[in-house]
Amino acid sequence: MASILVTTTTATAILLCVLFCAAAANTTVANDPNLPDYVIQGRVYCDTCRAGFVTNVTEYMAGAKVRLECKHFGTGEVERAIDGVTDATGTYTIELKDSHEEDICQVVLVQSPRKDCDQTQPLRDRAGVLLTRNVGIADSLRPANPLGYFKDVPLPVCAALLKQLDSDNDDDQ
Repeated sequence: MASILVTTTTATAILLCVLFCAAAANTTVANDPNLPDYVIQGRVYCDTCRAGFVTNVTEYMAGAKVRLECKHFGTGEVERAIDGVTDATGTYTIELKDSHEEDICQVVLVQSPRKDCDQTQPLRDRAGVLLTRNVGIADSLRPANPLGYFKDVPLPVCAALLKQLDSDNDDDQ
């Protein structure tokens, strides 16, 4: 019985030590002045079916250029602009050091790396992001909705795919 008590006490002490060390590490990281206040992350895709949304034949685009633009709510003037480029998975990451409580911030498409997929459509070429802590979001990561370019000519498989998607929607009603 005494050995069980010693083992339990030892395990509890080790657990408390680990938790204390983890909390201390998080406090140090959270107070690091070199870390960004916000990390905006999203993806850019080629809408190969011209569907207006991501499908299972969507192609994510490496090398697409995007820009984070923060415009003052009252004046509409751009207060901040930061460019980004997508990686091999079509993902961009933009880091920002300050809050934009009085701004409307959006990530917008700037340039497609593909000539066969460079057409934009209003509302699919931008995604809003909230860059203030006054909205109940404590995390610094701010995901943005996917942004898409239209392919000039839909893939041959798209007609059947869109018909299948429409048929699936009919079954739900």
